[in-house]
Order: sequence, then structure tokens, then C-alpha cells
Amino acid sequence: MSSTPASANAPVTPRPAAAVVVARERAGTSIEVLMVRRQVKSEFAPDVFVFPGGSVQPGDREAEMTPGLCVVAGGGITALGSGFRVAALRELFEEAGVLLAHRRDVPLAIERDAVGRFARYRQELCAGRATLGSIAAREGLRLATDALLHWAHWITPEMLPKRFDTHFFLAGSPEDQSPTHDDLEVTASEWITPEEALARHARAEFPLVFATVHQLRALSGLPDLAAARARFMGREPRAIMPLATRTADGGMMVKLPDDPGDPVRL
Repeated sequence: MSSTPASANAPVTPRPAAAVVVARERAGTSIEVLMVRRQVKSEFAPDVFVFPGGSVQPGDREAEMTPGLCVVAGGGITALGSGFRVAALRELFEEAGVLLAHRRDVPLAIERDAVGRFARYRQELCAGRATLGSIAAREGLRLATDALLHWAHWITPEMLPKRFDTHFFLAGSPEDQSPTHDDLEVTASEWITPEEALARHARAEFPLVFATVHQLRALSGLPDLAAARARFMGREPRAIMPLATRTADGGMMVKLPDDPGDPVRL
């Protein structure tokens, strides 16, 4: 299929963003990851399954710079102050209802009598009436920024009108919290192995975007969380920006820069 090069106009500057892959073990044979389905009216990647995530907000950076509010998580491009780690935690709480935090150095467990209170916090956060930092301060929590393993970094292709510079993190699922989608930004949630997600996508049963397909491939073949951490720990992930071209009929083709194969139509 013939294609034309990207527009000569200057590309849009990508927004800083973060997403988190929450994983759990399936009877010691594989990992399952939590995926949420974006609202069909979403401006970006509508009606597809993704990992919880979104743009970095000023309150995320502020929280990371507040003494004692975050557990120190090391250096690198996602060091505290960048906002990436708190953004990942905030988006996970907003979209999936999971809050990774510590109370008196113990992982947060939301007891039955506190479920309603944290549901209200989540509503305040989604409505912009609170920040994750202010919620943590009210509850006497430290945000578990150290629980996030930085494992992938993707940048939206230059020719697209809406772009994100997204850092992806990996974290284990807390035992005492049950994910629930928010029915606002996301309309469904599902625990699924990477292999199952890819197989269902191939059968047109599980809609995914190009980047998520490749991320699920990178997460495949992991028997447990220890293996997942071992695969990605100890290295700064390289930034991946797919190459996109516009087709003669107005469609788009995309491929990875180092992939010798044919591009994929979006």
C-alpha cells in the first residue's frame, strides 16, 4: 500500500504521562495483569484495553517534592520531582480503585469500614477537588513510589495531533484491595495473562493499540512476579517512538524503528 511521509509541520510536544502494570500470580504458572477498557468517547485511544495511566499533573510533582509523603525510589528519569511515579499511583487509584501506599511502613489495606471513605476520596480525586498528596496527608500515608519498577518508555509518533511521553511501571497487586473500574474514564476491567490478551486480540475479541500489543509481548512468558522483576530490573528502559506514515486513503501505518517487517495499519 502506498503511503506519504509525515507532515512537514513541527510535531506537537508530547505530554509527560505515566501508566502502571499491576500484576499478580496465577497459581505459580504465569502472571496476570490488570487492564482497563477506555471509554468509547475518549479523545485518545477510545474503546480499547490499556494499562491504567494518564498525564502528569502539577499536584503529582508537588506530592513528590513534599518531604515525607513519598517513599524514595532512586534516581533516573523518573526520580521524585518529575511527577511520573505519583501520576502512575494517582491514575491507578482513579481508574481502578487501587491505592499503593504505606501506613506505618505496612502496605495499605482498606478495611471494610474504610471502603466508603476511600470511595469518596476517589470521587474527589476524579473531580479535581483533591490531590493524591492531600488524600495521603489526611490518612497519614506514605505513597509507595518505591513499589514501582520502571520497565518501559513509549513516545507517541510525531505525526499524531495528540502525543504522550509515557513511562510505564510494574507493581505487584496488593492482597487486601480489589480493583474496580470507575465507569467514567474506563468502562471495564479484567485480569488477564499477556498471552491470553494477545490471543484474544488476534481473534478480534480484545481491542488493543499498537504499543500495548508490543508491551504485552514483552510481558509474556513470565511464571511469577520475581521473574517479571528480574527481566526488567537494573536498567533504564530505552525510549521507543514508533514511526508513522499517512496512507493515500487517509489511514495510518505504524512500525517500530528497528523492525524490518512491514508496517501495521491502525
